Amino acid sequence: MDFLKYANEKKDEFLKDLNKLVEIESVRDDSTAKEQAPFGDNCRKVLDACLDMAKQDGFMTKDIDGYAGVIEYGEGEETFGVLGHLDVVPLGEGWTKEPLQVTYNDGYVFGRGVMDDKGPALAGYYALKIIKELNIPLRKKVMLIVGCDEESGMQCMDYYCKHAQIPDMGFVPDANFPCIYGEKGGLHVGLQSDDKTVVKKLVAGQAMNIVIGKADAYVETMSEQQEALFNFYCQSNQIEGSIERGDLVKIHIEGQPAHAAWPYNGVNAALHLLNYIGSAYDDTLCKDYYSLLKDWMGKPVGIDVEGTYFSCLTMSTGFVTIENGHSQVLIDIRYPNDVTGDEIIDQFKVVCAAKQSHIEVTKESDSKPLFVDPNSQLVTDLMAVYRKYTKDTFHGPMTIGGGTYARHFENFVSYGPEKPWEQVETDQIVGGCHQADEGIKLSSLIEAIAIYADAIVTLCS
Repeated sequence: MDFLKYANEKKDEFLKDLNKLVEIESVRDDSTAKEQAPFGDNCRKVLDACLDMAKQDGFMTKDIDGYAGVIEYGEGEETFGVLGHLDVVPLGEGWTKEPLQVTYNDGYVFGRGVMDDKGPALAGYYALKIIKELNIPLRKKVMLIVGCDEESGMQCMDYYCKHAQIPDMGFVPDANFPCIYGEKGGLHVGLQSDDKTVVKKLVAGQAMNIVIGKADAYVETMSEQQEALFNFYCQSNQIEGSIERGDLVKIHIEGQPAHAAWPYNGVNAALHLLNYIGSAYDDTLCKDYYSLLKDWMGKPVGIDVEGTYFSCLTMSTGFVTIENGHSQVLIDIRYPNDVTGDEIIDQFKVVCAAKQSHIEVTKESDSKPLFVDPNSQLVTDLMAVYRKYTKDTFHGPMTIGGGTYARHFENFVSYGPEKPWEQVETDQIVGGCHQADEGIKLSSLIEAIAIYADAIVTLCS
């Protein structure tokens, strides 16, 4: 059956439904959290919008106390899951398109969540919708599960696993094609100190999984020589910066946000501030922090590990706070299954103990790596369906540094919709996930609908 034909016929309808989800700024907001809305009003609103859409199309739905929703099709003792998320990272700045509206232009769709993950999750829903409309019989019950807290710690899936049915196998449309059978471990490390510093205030960071795109630090004084050093520092590092004098001197640096799984694609503004202040003011604490954090592979800490199945360990600083004589740094580390989170923490403690500053190390959280046998039926069947539609026989199953819902379930993998090797075919700015002008080619989402539909039928018939 040619599911691509049916998917293309749904293009206009798909865009309208995608806009219904994108126009809701579903960033976790603890200030509005309450019963049945554990992640705030907007996450509750987007979950309702998705479940209402499914009810109108005749699906059975379940509301898992506002943590997640389930859209079901078919019957059977065996179950198959498709896991997506409806929450998004903060909008950020620098957009040339409206972030809370789907813009379709020159073959691409833009808006916060069109790629991560509202667009792909909706592609999974449309795959199920086409199967239902064609009345294709399945021997397994299919469960499309949509969560509301993937970007801020996946508490939604922690709750789901304790309170709802767990599918036997499935995939997550929140990464890359052809098929991702392994995800690095996700470790959050905290560093804190009460040592003295010239910095009176520094609060930087949007989310743990975003490279810090801009940062401000406040100091009491700045000499002409220090100002000249700042200008030279910015020029030599090819970054933008500014100085604003008042009761305190505000030092501002512009970096480049990026996903924490690929910190080398970004420029961490807070680390540049620590480096400049440490050097220009001979500030020991800033020097020590920067010396620990400056390399995205973790070489100064001695945690640079090259994985057998995975690529190298990556390290991204997500938050830096210095205020009221206390400093705290939060770090996002993605590690291969050749090392453990506890081993990384131990190495941090050894290196910090040798620093002049008194820096305490804490393990904030640790999500162990996901690994599914690349020769399993799940992976080989998904690969076969992918190749059927794309004719791509070059790219094979892979591992990634990003973390998806797949790590919360046994026998789950990530499956599309991106093809990272493809070149952008427009003169417009097309941002990646977590970036301004987040965008994806519409034909990629339509193709994903067809692939997901075929994959569900293949694995559930």
